[in-house]
Amino acid sequence: MAITTVTGPSFLALQVADVERAASFYENIVGMVRAPQSPPGAVVFATSPIAFGVRGPSPGTDLAAGLPGLGVALWFACEDARALHDHLAAEGVDIVTPPFASPFGDTFAFRDPAGYVITMHTG
Repeated sequence: MAITTVTGPSFLALQVADVERAASFYENIVGMVRAPQSPPGAVVFATSPIAFGVRGPSPGTDLAAGLPGLGVALWFACEDARALHDHLAAEGVDIVTPPFASPFGDTFAFRDPAGYVITMHTG
């Protein structure tokens, strides 16, 4: 039996308890732009090449049962990671890893309001 070829991620979403709070954070603090359409119970952002969103938890998912995203590394490219870091720090966002030079450009990590750690790098 042949297995189909997997070509890579086509959508990434974080499950959150408060979709509007998370969406507002990513839109108004991080600077992402909402996509023109989102499915019910979710907000999708116009990120490229892969769309990113926040959504309510799947049935049976207890977000309070553990640390959100434990074991998952989610990285985003941005135009200027150091400038974004400075902006997020000024907004009081929890900076987990301060900016450093990496093979992917300037890189830092922050914790979002739902507890997920997000890494940004200059892409």
